[in-house]
Amino acid sequence: MDILVTNNPLVQEQYQSTFRVAFLDTDLFGILIHVRDMVHKGYILKTHPLTGSIKPNESPYKSIIISGKRAEIDTQSVGIIGDCIEVLKKFPPKNFNKKYKHDMQIIDLSFIQATQGN
Repeated sequence: MDILVTNNPLVQEQYQSTFRVAFLDTDLFGILIHVRDMVHKGYILKTHPLTGSIKPNESPYKSIIISGKRAEIDTQSVGIIGDCIEVLKKFPPKNFNKKYKHDMQIIDLSFIQATQGN
């Protein structure tokens, strides 16, 4: 079963029976670092870490699907997650109000729904 790494409570709630959900109480950088560490252990990216046309510092929420373990490390996944972390470092963090955060939860949820045909 694929793993859904997220810091979005809406995604966790909707997909807890569809995926093994790894819910992390962290920011976007924390999500990317966690996924990077899993990729280095042999997991493979199933969704791109920087989906959509939203700049990395424009949303505090991110959900990324990764596959189960592999025997060998997937160098493409390693490269993608590493590049995404470097891109994120170029953008200063922002503070968001409650309404904006909720809107961004819905947008992040919609990206995952699109991968599932919902």
